[in-house]
Amino acid sequence: MRKRFHSCLRRSIVQYLQLMEGLGRRFASERRILELLDEFLTDTKAGSFRQAEFDAWTKTLAHFCSTVRRNHMRVVRNFCIYRQRQFPKGFVPSTDLFPPLSQPIRPYWFSEQDITRLLRTCDAVAPVSRAPLRPQVYRLAIVLLYTTGIRRGELIRLTLGDYHAQARTLFIRKSKFNKSRYLALSADAQREVDGFLSLRRNRGLSMQGDVPLICRGKMGLKGYSGGHLRTEIHTVMATAGIRKPDGRVPRIHDYRHGFAISVLLRSYEAGYDLQSRLPLLCTYMGHKSIVATSHYLSFVPALAAAASERFRGRYGDLIQAEGSQHE
Repeated sequence: MRKRFHSCLRRSIVQYLQLMEGLGRRFASERRILELLDEFLTDTKAGSFRQAEFDAWTKTLAHFCSTVRRNHMRVVRNFCIYRQRQFPKGFVPSTDLFPPLSQPIRPYWFSEQDITRLLRTCDAVAPVSRAPLRPQVYRLAIVLLYTTGIRRGELIRLTLGDYHAQARTLFIRKSKFNKSRYLALSADAQREVDGFLSLRRNRGLSMQGDVPLICRGKMGLKGYSGGHLRTEIHTVMATAGIRKPDGRVPRIHDYRHGFAISVLLRSYEAGYDLQSRLPLLCTYMGHKSIVATSHYLSFVPALAAAASERFRGRYGDLIQAEGSQHE
């Protein structure tokens, strides 16, 4: 149930959220941030919203990292810009006082050897009464994360009806930016999905189209929450000994980074024009633009080597070693 707003900004917040959601934006995280602002202004009995109230509210965000604090402040600033259209003298925070962005986390690129170890670890997981297919669920989750670059939220929202065996696709319904798309599956991924569904059928579990694909339970199958799935996959990676150079276990989101890099590597190896392939990758990953896709294309050593090899193949004859030129 959605919360009601009570602060001095309540009318403007409601109108702003109605506008954004009416435009097709999911806006769930932004709504929560504005709810927190409204709660603060209500608790402090603020009669207006200006620099002093904004500064006091930002102090309640001290436990977050600078990037999260900056995002909260950005959401409120965007709301204030909207409000200023109705109240020209309305307060708009200056970005000059926003905290700096944190250093971006360097993603982990999963090798084929890593995935082999992870799948073996999944196979060794013991089933439990509340999750009799736990090993197979973990295995399927990792296969889909690795081979499709699917978002964690998209994965847990998949139902049996979203899988089309004949077309070999998964249907992603109204995900980020309220966009839907079909994902073509590799032959290996399709075999994993088909094998998992066959096992469910043999166990007498529900095969109705609205049942979650990634599920737990016996009689009434339930889906995983994002946090629960993250914890379970994190445990599998730790057990398999998959760690980043700093000793930490990779994030689930790193599978998405790895997928984008792997696609780029295969494009290099096949001799494709990368600029013509990026729009396809952008669409497959559900991005709004190629700019967002480029964020996932970290320059890992394998990618650097592939780019160098392509350059050598095309222009190597034009480069002469030092001392090889004749007078």
